[in-house]
Amino acid sequence: METSVDLKSRLQEDIKAAMRGGEKARLLTLRMFSAAIKQREVDERIELDDSQVLAVVEKLIKQRREAAVQYETGQRPDLAAKELAEAALLQVYLPQPLSEAEVGDLIEAALIESNASEMKDMGRVMAALKPKIQGRADMAAVSARLKSRLGG
Repeated sequence: METSVDLKSRLQEDIKAAMRGGEKARLLTLRMFSAAIKQREVDERIELDDSQVLAVVEKLIKQRREAAVQYETGQRPDLAAKELAEAALLQVYLPQPLSEAEVGDLIEAALIESNASEMKDMGRVMAALKPKIQGRADMAAVSARLKSRLGG
């Protein structure tokens, strides 16, 4: 797994490459990602670590997808396509996604590890799962699977 410094330096190199290549749309998206990282670092007065950088990119991707749905609803396929293109550009910064089977195995391991058996244990299990799956699986889907596994 890359460290946040590697991710941030990779982002800066990608920005330079987009500038040299005259890729305006890509450049705008990458600069927006870089600005979001810097904004969070300034707001919280910290240097973002790997999981925090992943959280930033996940949030940006989610925002783009939600905006695309809104544009589709509003009969603006041109703007929806732009948002989805930005999401695709950002997607390359996420680690390789987990398969359904891998997610299931991680859920089972977390249940055993945290000795969870009922719904009141869900928060503890999700806390154990999050560092292992962040950026590699849809947290809402994982939460739904865990809820059904715990009988909720």
